[in-house]
Amino acid sequence: MPATIVTRDPDTESSANPLDLLEQIIVANDWDFDRRNEAEMAAEAPGRWCDYGLYFNWSQEISAMHFTCTFDLKVPAKRRNALYELLALANERLWIGHFGMDPDDGMPVFRHAVLLRGAPGASAESLEDMVDIAITECERFFPAFQFVLWGGKTPAEALDAAMLECVGEA
Repeated sequence: MPATIVTRDPDTESSANPLDLLEQIIVANDWDFDRRNEAEMAAEAPGRWCDYGLYFNWSQEISAMHFTCTFDLKVPAKRRNALYELLALANERLWIGHFGMDPDDGMPVFRHAVLLRGAPGASAESLEDMVDIAITECERFFPAFQFVLWGGKTPAEALDAAMLECVGEA
């Protein structure tokens, strides 16, 4: 589910706060969002398996943006060790970002940080890619999380089942 592309004037591309550009991307996709302040924004993006919570935090001091994509998927305490193992196995397959688990509410999360020190600013394409990659990876691994949490599979079995590439049509 690629994000809608936003085009910008190159002269205004060097906005100091990438949340301004992200807000335009989110509006173009018609996603609900809340711009809490100049450093924080939350949005909700629809997915195939669930809706994803997108959280963006901008730090002007270190010119870095932290991005989190959360699942609406609670993890029972007795299944957390199995999920931690699955997260480690899934992270071995990622090029960008990583999966973790929020310690407060036990939700799986996808995290990524973007460093912009010395850069003229974030581009619309790089921010769109960041969001698109996060949602794509969450969609790809969601079945594995379900298999471990509710299907009684081991982390390795769940990952193998979820990563099965189907060819042809039934």
